[in-house]
Amino acid sequence: MSASCAPVPLWANVMGMTDRLRFAPIPQSLPETVPFVGPETLERQRGAAFRARLGANENGFGPSPLAVAAMADAGGGIWKYGDSHSHDLRQALAAHHGVAPPNIMVGEGIDGLLGLLVRLVVAPGEGVVTSEGGYPTFDYHVAGFGGVLHRAPYRDDAEDPDALLALAARTGARLVYLANPDNPMGTWHSGQRIEAIAAALPPGALLVLDEAYADFAPPDAIPQIDPEDDRVIRFRTFSKAYGMAGARVGYAIGPARLIAGFDRIRNHFGMNRTAQIGALAALRDQDWLRRTVAMVGAARGRIGTIAAENGLSALPSATNFVAVDCGRDGAFARRVLEGLAAQGVFVRMPGVAPLNRCIRVSCGPDAELDVLAETLPHALRAARAG
Repeated sequence: MSASCAPVPLWANVMGMTDRLRFAPIPQSLPETVPFVGPETLERQRGAAFRARLGANENGFGPSPLAVAAMADAGGGIWKYGDSHSHDLRQALAAHHGVAPPNIMVGEGIDGLLGLLVRLVVAPGEGVVTSEGGYPTFDYHVAGFGGVLHRAPYRDDAEDPDALLALAARTGARLVYLANPDNPMGTWHSGQRIEAIAAALPPGALLVLDEAYADFAPPDAIPQIDPEDDRVIRFRTFSKAYGMAGARVGYAIGPARLIAGFDRIRNHFGMNRTAQIGALAALRDQDWLRRTVAMVGAARGRIGTIAAENGLSALPSATNFVAVDCGRDGAFARRVLEGLAAQGVFVRMPGVAPLNRCIRVSCGPDAELDVLAETLPHALRAARAG
């Protein structure tokens, strides 16, 4: 039978798919959605720019001026493809973390690297453990590559290591995802607790340790893990403390054999040349990083003060955002969020109860927090009025 006469699989006829335009079975089974609605989309919907952009956990204090200058100087060379090995950045990151270059993989943000990891180690139908209400982009990748998600509930507004480990043992999971510090609640576990989790993993399971916010965390939240420990892969980013979310630069730290596996499937020229140069300059400017961490700490304190002035409470946070407990249920918190959006303030909220009693406010400069202080009382009054 010729290719043109081959029968069309039954799954291809769902929703009017033709033979020419049919999707493969896994994407055909997925909803047409993305994990987050971006602020630009919301601005287009509302027909106006936000006065305060405090919802995407971006670093409003910006990147190192040295990074900005390096990227500006590199602009004329944008006709070149980026180094497919990110050699200079990879070497610098290895030196920064005291590991060998083969323990480092640079990629298009943590999000891109998470997708590669799932594709690399999770076969269709295999289990993956995460937390109910945790980072949805990880879930998106697991679903996209045919993995089966098993979710454990949060406990006391933090991811529950005991529940994650028990679920992994019961399901034979290939991956166990844990963010430390956590998104969306900002809570954290001690480094010793993370080390204990790694030691207690069931056979065949790999701990996916998302440390996107590690630069903001107290020192005792960072575990001491040998990069060749085959139970753990860690992820870091330039999107948060380094203020380069738009550059899309993340990296993994893990066993050399696992890191080498990324070369089998990654987009080898996916890293933007200018972004590589900017990230290298940012890494070298640790004074700016320390200054940024201090400014974020001050902003966390101010968000807590604004919350308290309005009868709300702020959860302790080791990130560049604060989860503000609105004191009721998710429907009330949603009304608060919508009331802020109507006044030009972009924030987000967790999507699962009981976490969704909170709104999540990113740290930002004083001018943006001034807008939050001005608008929050009005949003609360409107929310209480129903």
